[in-house]
Amino acid sequence: MEEHVLIRQAMLGDHAALSQLLQQHYDFVYKYLLKITLNPVMAEDITQETMMKCIEKIKLYQEKSSKFSSWLMTIATRLYIDQGRRRKREKLWQEQQQNLRHMQWQAGNQHEDWPDVLNALTELTEDSRIPLILKHYYGYTYEEIGQILSIAEGTAKSRVHHALKHLRKELA
Repeated sequence: MEEHVLIRQAMLGDHAALSQLLQQHYDFVYKYLLKITLNPVMAEDITQETMMKCIEKIKLYQEKSSKFSSWLMTIATRLYIDQGRRRKREKLWQEQQQNLRHMQWQAGNQHEDWPDVLNALTELTEDSRIPLILKHYYGYTYEEIGQILSIAEGTAKSRVHHALKHLRKELA
């Protein structure tokens, strides 16, 4: 059966047509992902995710916009990029936690108190923590904070306000 017929049937809810369509493209997507990930396990995982996403979104496919294989490649590529971002965030979080533990250990070894405020600061996101520190530890104006962080002055003020609210709640 021709691909465009399978696509139309799949879009109308024909599970057999969708299954056949995915089987025809599975190896193509897997080999593509294998080349960009250089990791067979990761390529297999993302291929599976791609197929699941295709099942979920098949009704959104627009035959006139792109070939089906291109649509699958777009899904696969975006999933790969998203996974890379997720890994970077996880790695950054792990590094921050390790650095925090090291700072706490150093403070303890030097017989210094580790203030509760510093623990509470670790609970804030960077988007909140940085403006708060710039405002209350270094005395910058909201306008200056906005310039430093390339955000609007009102955004800087809002972030500081919400960070303070969170800290008060944590320290209460």
